[in-house]
Amino acid sequence: MTEQQYTGGFSERVLAWFDKHGRKHLPWQQNVTPYKVWVSEIMLQQTQVTTVIPYFERFMASFPTVHELAKASQDDVLHHWTGLGYYARARNLHKAANMLVDKYNGEFPYTLEEVMDLPGIGRSTSGAILSLSRNMRFPILDGNVKRVLARYYAIGGWPGQKKVENQLWEVAEKNTPTNPEGGRCANYTQVMMDLGAMICTRSKPKCDECPLQADCIAYAQGAQTDYPGKKPKKTLPEKSTYMLVAQFNSQVYLEQRPSTGLWGGLYGFIEVSSIEEGIEQLNKRGISVDETRELEGFRHTFSHFHLDITPVVAVVNSAPTKRVAETVYRWFSLNEPIEVGLAAPTTKIIQQLMR
Repeated sequence: MTEQQYTGGFSERVLAWFDKHGRKHLPWQQNVTPYKVWVSEIMLQQTQVTTVIPYFERFMASFPTVHELAKASQDDVLHHWTGLGYYARARNLHKAANMLVDKYNGEFPYTLEEVMDLPGIGRSTSGAILSLSRNMRFPILDGNVKRVLARYYAIGGWPGQKKVENQLWEVAEKNTPTNPEGGRCANYTQVMMDLGAMICTRSKPKCDECPLQADCIAYAQGAQTDYPGKKPKKTLPEKSTYMLVAQFNSQVYLEQRPSTGLWGGLYGFIEVSSIEEGIEQLNKRGISVDETRELEGFRHTFSHFHLDITPVVAVVNSAPTKRVAETVYRWFSLNEPIEVGLAAPTTKIIQQLMR
């Protein structure tokens, strides 16, 4: 299908494309509620749709309503999030659920400002929730939409710069349909995300299938991949750490990290600057180490630094003390599913242990 088959203004053309090709069968698009849309939008931040679908389905099976999510423990929520990364999203989701129950009796508010006041919800996510679940007129500006609009209008520069972002919000507002009553704001919001994900992709965009090809400035210039501008590159600093893996038979010792900071609220191994420090820390917890051995090291990259991790197994030959086992410092069996939130490096080390 080529652009010549689409006529009308910007929104008319993209909506005509949506009717034929848009995504309509995703799990959060069935029996739509603000709660479902909210959870899906938070999961979809920094994460592909195909990755999100099974997580979303498991999450909804365990927490079918905002009340169930609010009642859940943070550990349980983080466990359901394990593998999705960016765990602050899960912690904010849990906090926001409690706010929704306490302040709004579990119902989503109707104003953009009230939704934006909930933890972890910015302007674009707030607009998406209200538009997709209630057909309300709010523009959105996620990564996919930024790419479509930056190319269509040839808006140069990195969207992380305020001046560029403001230009994009201006054109996003201008093109959002103005007839919400009986109109198609929800479909429009969905199609803008779909076009960025399916047609106006980062590399090799399918311009001949795009309903906006006729007057897309980047296409006319033959410079599609020049828009939007790239984030200025910087060299990431490198850090290194040891992770002490206390192991007694088939049990490993994990500690819950502080609720803020890296891997906040997740369980992990003791992180230290030397093996000697790690043994000392274990001794302070009443854990006597008999011998140590290094596992294969690996690099974990965050958005702002590289972390080189050396896992060290600390073999423990005496049974864990009852005092330690009853605190937030817990022993877990490798023979059973570990049903708390685990950071990706923790999971990777456990997989090494089980080879």
